[in-house]
Amino acid sequence: MLMPSTNIFNSIFGENFFDDFMNFPFGGYEVNNLMNTDIRDTEQGYEVVIDMPGIKKEDVKAELENGYLTISASSSSSNDEKNADGAYIRRERYSGSCSRSFYVGENVKEEDIKARFEDGTLKLLIPKKEEQPAVEQKKYVAIEG
Repeated sequence: MLMPSTNIFNSIFGENFFDDFMNFPFGGYEVNNLMNTDIRDTEQGYEVVIDMPGIKKEDVKAELENGYLTISASSSSSNDEKNADGAYIRRERYSGSCSRSFYVGENVKEEDIKARFEDGTLKLLIPKKEEQPAVEQKKYVAIEG
């Protein structure tokens, strides 16, 4: 695909043309500020703190499958304004979803993970589970006679 030279492209569209697509608002917040995650290694396990500004608890889902913990959030909103005659002056609506996945290991079970959602922040406590080496069992062959 033939693209215009960078200087011509930037002079027409501006330097941050494609950045505007990545900063699309999600629930009134920019996507690049949503689900910022801090992970801290403690003696008890891993403490995961995920920022979810503007998201309600009922719109957050945590799923554990095949050793991967997936946190997903969805949001939708409608902002209708009408004048005295009932005609629309402005109608805006948006909906979207996002998710993050973390490998926590095959030995971690749903009941081991503690989660709390408060003030737009999801806090997870994930215990450290060591991989258990498979114990080799001796198998005997029955001998007749």
